[in-house]
Amino acid sequence: MVTGGSHSSGLESAQQLQRLLAARDYIADDALSVSLFLACKLGRPLLLEGAPGVGKTELAKVMSLVLGTDLIRLQCYEGLDLAQAAYEWNYPRQLLEIQARGASGGASRVADLFTEPYLLRRPLLAAIDPARSSAPVLLIDELDRADEEFESFLLELLSDFQITIPELGTLRAAHRPLVLLTSNRTREVHDALKRRCLYHWIDYPTLDRAVAIIRRRVVTWLLLPMQIRRDATIRLDGRTSRKIKGAAKTRRAGARINLHGNSGSTSVYRWSVCTGGRGDLGGESAGGRFQRQTAQGEDHRPRHRVGGQAFEGCGVRRR
Repeated sequence: MVTGGSHSSGLESAQQLQRLLAARDYIADDALSVSLFLACKLGRPLLLEGAPGVGKTELAKVMSLVLGTDLIRLQCYEGLDLAQAAYEWNYPRQLLEIQARGASGGASRVADLFTEPYLLRRPLLAAIDPARSSAPVLLIDELDRADEEFESFLLELLSDFQITIPELGTLRAAHRPLVLLTSNRTREVHDALKRRCLYHWIDYPTLDRAVAIIRRRVVTWLLLPMQIRRDATIRLDGRTSRKIKGAAKTRRAGARINLHGNSGSTSVYRWSVCTGGRGDLGGESAGGRFQRQTAQGEDHRPRHRVGGQAFEGCGVRRR
């Protein structure tokens, strides 16, 4: 029998979950915390959509730490099928077994070759393995990269947390995993899959949330080359997270890090390091003003304005 909401036993409210995520340096807003809490409480999959870099994959990693359980990740790609995603038979081992039986004069039975010892468990089947003592976190990452036909393989798993194997029968989860699906919305996900999931759209961080992310993460962030880090002055007074000495060094830091193409929370981390000398990230001065506007339509790159100069997608010109 499947236990519904296996992850909700230690969670009493969305606010508690929000604090637990913050303790792991993941700043979640109220709406995301409520959606995630309901997914844990109801035992339903949660579909997360948003632009690249807003923290969808990171959320699954942090949730596995918060819940103290395993993270099983399925990275989707074009051409992904059931053999790579769910299960396949260990054909080399079966062939060796047939040859060994023939050499020893044993009966050439094949029925017992299609049993669990010859079954290779891929991420989907591993997540609902009845032998598991606890429920894992299953991340189906970038679902929109897979072919539309692949979504039909997921329907049985998402609705009943089971997989039917013709040679074995139906394998059901003893402990229902927390299933998080992510999509960058490069294509529409089919309605049949959406009906089986809770849904949440993760937007670009607001100004206050961006500042909170920077102050939590940038101090321990080591992306800068060693030479630039030696020239940087780390200030922990709660106002300037990192100060780069001189505009020339700031430009050199940005060119070496190569920020082009990043967006969302990822660009917030990286851009904050390069602009640490421009002023207080949380203040009202012109040099420290951090404004973000999200482009509409197909262009999802954030536009940042620091010190009166606009940058699209935090992109520094490549060398």
